[in-house]
Amino acid sequence: MGQAGCAPGDPDLQPGQRDRRALCRQDGEGGDARQGCRLRAARPECVRRAARRADGGARVGPLRAMAWPGGAFSMRSRLQDNMASSIAELTAQAKVAHEANPDNLCAKTLLEAEVQSWMATLPAAKLDELALCAKSGLDNHDSGLGCYAVDPTNYDDLAPFFDRVCEGYHHGGGKVHKTDWSLEGVEGLPADGQLDLQKLGLGKELSMRVRVGRNLTAFPLPGLMTKADRVNFEKTMLKAFDVLKANPAYGGNVYSMTPNDVWKEVTGDAENPNLISADKYKELVAAHVMFKDMAADPYLASAGIASDWPCGRGCYQSADGGFIIWFGEEDQLRIMCMAKGFVLNSVFDRLHTALQAVEAIDGIAFATSSKYGYVTSCPSNLGTGMRASVHVAVPNLTKDGTDAKAKAAAKPLGLSVRGMGGEHTPIGKDGTIDLSPSSRLFITEAEIVTKLYNGIKLLLEKEAEAA
Repeated sequence: MGQAGCAPGDPDLQPGQRDRRALCRQDGEGGDARQGCRLRAARPECVRRAARRADGGARVGPLRAMAWPGGAFSMRSRLQDNMASSIAELTAQAKVAHEANPDNLCAKTLLEAEVQSWMATLPAAKLDELALCAKSGLDNHDSGLGCYAVDPTNYDDLAPFFDRVCEGYHHGGGKVHKTDWSLEGVEGLPADGQLDLQKLGLGKELSMRVRVGRNLTAFPLPGLMTKADRVNFEKTMLKAFDVLKANPAYGGNVYSMTPNDVWKEVTGDAENPNLISADKYKELVAAHVMFKDMAADPYLASAGIASDWPCGRGCYQSADGGFIIWFGEEDQLRIMCMAKGFVLNSVFDRLHTALQAVEAIDGIAFATSSKYGYVTSCPSNLGTGMRASVHVAVPNLTKDGTDAKAKAAAKPLGLSVRGMGGEHTPIGKDGTIDLSPSSRLFITEAEIVTKLYNGIKLLLEKEAEAA
């Protein structure tokens, strides 16, 4: 979920609230309508959202009053000298984060000379948007990547920053991402095209899962969504869920956490037709159907992604339980297929078919970048947005009770190891780990699932050597 991503502000702000001063267009205390008009012409959708918040609209996630010299870092138009001062303040924060953790990629990138020169050319609104993107890494010095896009256009209009972050993380070397779900011709694919784990000597069915992150073009990314945005997004997705529920191949139910009073306030409808109880939510979390409260994640909280919990959060689950869509998490949508079995093609193909069905629905358009493929909040998930994984037991590599040796064996193979419940969770008592390819970007969907198959084969060889 979160990345491993300002001064004391307004004392009246509650935890998880953004300082609305940081999202308004004002020049000094009283504001300047002429400045606002110029900004609307330059960035209408961003300004409209900011104005809505400044006028008392639904709040967004926690851009707490930034603790930089000179007070709150305001989303306001500035004179050139004020703008330069704000760049200096942003740079000062980046220096502190970089000194605390030289591997904080966000802070490191902000300090590069080319990025510093580019920041000096930015309009005030864009500089403020960059600050929002960087906030998680500047708040949380132990971040690895440290930044989140807050608008589907950020990878283009803030390219001098995000291009360097993406190169530092993905090492693309100027590549352009291509999407391809076809397994035909993929290197390492078995002759019959079947990614059957029984052929690798596994005799017990494995838990297999393939998921993707997606965001719609019609809304800001979760870090900049208002409470109303989140609920309206949920209502938009109900059309897609209705189509799936009417399809015999899916059926199922929608489980929502948006309270009735908020639903009525935003939609005008008397009550949320899909609202579940607190006990039902706990049951779904325990069954790994629903995601946990994100407010406990400091990286997502700083990024604004965890704000307004639980409004606009929930999931759709198919009747057979094998297809789930989370809404309102780190990305607007996390779409996943899972099954117990041996043939990876089964979950891979079902996910592809479901994605095509969802995107064919009127009003559902997934955000993409011409260079980076599918847009995600975190740059680490760009491209395919895909994570394909299995739970596989490697008792010899984990006989010391940790996953350290499994991680060491998996890393050269381009694989990531997690606990059975995800990042920062323990491995199974029998040595079961969660194994997945690390790559998301500059690799096709078909290559990812094939890489998982061949990675399992190679890791099982390492497991045998460790006996």
